Amino acid sequence: MEKRPHALLLKFPGTNCDVETARALESAGFSTKVVPIARANEDVLSGVDLVVLSGGFSYGDYVMAGRLAQLETERRLGDALKKFHADGGYLLGICNGFQILTKLGILPGGSLIDNTSGRFQCRWATLKNHRPDSAFLKHLPEEFELPVAHAEGRFVTAGDEALSYINDGLAALTYTEDINGSTAAIAGLLDETGRALGLMPHPERFLEARHHYDPDWKAQDGKGSGYWMFKSLYEAIAA
Repeated sequence: MEKRPHALLLKFPGTNCDVETARALESAGFSTKVVPIARANEDVLSGVDLVVLSGGFSYGDYVMAGRLAQLETERRLGDALKKFHADGGYLLGICNGFQILTKLGILPGGSLIDNTSGRFQCRWATLKNHRPDSAFLKHLPEEFELPVAHAEGRFVTAGDEALSYINDGLAALTYTEDINGSTAAIAGLLDETGRALGLMPHPERFLEARHHYDPDWKAQDGKGSGYWMFKSLYEAIAA
């Protein structure tokens, strides 16, 4: 039997999207395992192809979103996560996971801070796909929709860094309208290797056409945009 790509989901206190993200990955063909960060060490990365940091509110976002998760990840894993990535492993950070990957220094520099509205926002967003060549996005069209749910989703950078990310192809996803005040409307970032992606929208919440708010929405094979993101990644790793 052919070995399936294996995804490890690191769970922090307050993470609340790990089960549905694991289910989404499995629907695309991955095998999965959810491991609480308190039980994590270098050994949990053995045999893993993809590490996922799911959405939620790690440690209640009491200090700032992702900060305590960053410190605990470094305490438990040391440099093992960065070595895993350098050795060819893939990383995916969704919402709070995006915030954590940014603070770990795996993604290009920047911070995710309070929305300009000052409120938590839960809505659908239309996204522009700037990197259809990416392992994460190859099955997605030029524009597609995903739900967002965040209070600290505004991506900001020092100086003109955000514009350089657009020009260099690191800003893989942008909003087609102002959702939260993000500089250059950035919704998702790739690292320079193309094997790490962080995004604020939740692909795990849109796997089937029936998950869409419009009952007449038509989709390829009855699948939602989130499914095709996970399927793109599965095919890239399994190749």
